[in-house]
Amino acid sequence: MNSGARTEIAAARRWVIKVGSALLTNDGRGLDSAMIGSLVAQVAALRAGGAEVVLVSSGAVAAGIVRLGWPRRPSQLHELQAAAAVGQSALIQSYETAFRGYDIASAQILLGHDDITARDRYLNARGTLTTLLRLGVVPIVNENDTVVTDEIRFGDNDTLAALVANLIDADALLLLTDQQGLYEEDPRMNPFAALVEARDVHDVALDAMAGEGGALGRGGMITKLRAARLAARSGTETVIASGRHPDVLAEVAAGVIVGTWLRTGKRPQNARKQWLAGMVQVAGSLELDEGAVRVLRESGRSLLPVGVRAVSGRFQRGDMVSCRCPEGREVARGLVNYGADDTRRIMGQPSAAIEQVLGYQGDEELIHRDNLVLC
Repeated sequence: MNSGARTEIAAARRWVIKVGSALLTNDGRGLDSAMIGSLVAQVAALRAGGAEVVLVSSGAVAAGIVRLGWPRRPSQLHELQAAAAVGQSALIQSYETAFRGYDIASAQILLGHDDITARDRYLNARGTLTTLLRLGVVPIVNENDTVVTDEIRFGDNDTLAALVANLIDADALLLLTDQQGLYEEDPRMNPFAALVEARDVHDVALDAMAGEGGALGRGGMITKLRAARLAARSGTETVIASGRHPDVLAEVAAGVIVGTWLRTGKRPQNARKQWLAGMVQVAGSLELDEGAVRVLRESGRSLLPVGVRAVSGRFQRGDMVSCRCPEGREVARGLVNYGADDTRRIMGQPSAAIEQVLGYQGDEELIHRDNLVLC
């Protein structure tokens, strides 16, 4: 293998490292203390080289299932939350014990959807994480599974890791899994499938290569690809690699060609745009005409009512809505200035007609460009 080939990765100093549940629980047979010990030793070595590290760790639910003696993952939400509560304490205790051997303090951070979507809580989470890093502490982040509901969950820790990368302006995101990386074909079906060593994260050909996850973890390669694209909004480079590869952290951090590197290929967005991109709950959608799609993509201007052809959902002023092209593909998301009923009344109309149609003069824009993020 050639070292130094991935210069952007080798230059990274602030890392978010996500570890999947299949790795930490030895494929569901309880917490793997040897794996946790190896991971912590590698994190300690990375920090000794001057890097800052945030761990996003799965495994709480899987660990809880094993500790409770259940034969399989339950389907009922309250049982999953109970497993998370039991497993989270065991998981954090294992990390704390391992890090103590290197005289490194660790901190448990449990995040929920509201911590990302509410601007004040977003800034608070960012402040807490960056302060912990400044103090030399390793934050260990997980979704707050004990209280979250399906309607407001991130969906998987790959997405959570990408949002944490946005939060702290990470240089690199490392998604550790039980696979070598992203393959051009499913390696379970074709043992000779080629590993994707490097590709632009926005390459549409990657979508057909990604697959779904296994029984223990929620996130397959499709969630890792989506996470990499989300992380790219803050200029974060993403590597997908096997957590069982010897010294994987050191090799990836040195620029060695291991796993799959998904390059950003674009400048980072500002903090407000990153926050908007992290809002995973959408209250409705707007169908745009081709002219409006072109203006958003090429000119970066605001969305006006005249460019909207159809409205779906029952959203309120200030809600996040999805903007879609005539073929149904999402092109942007943004905070809407009018509720659904008023939007239906003014869609297709010039801004000058808003007062006459609604009986009051509101904003000229349906979505202002500062509250709009392209997908």
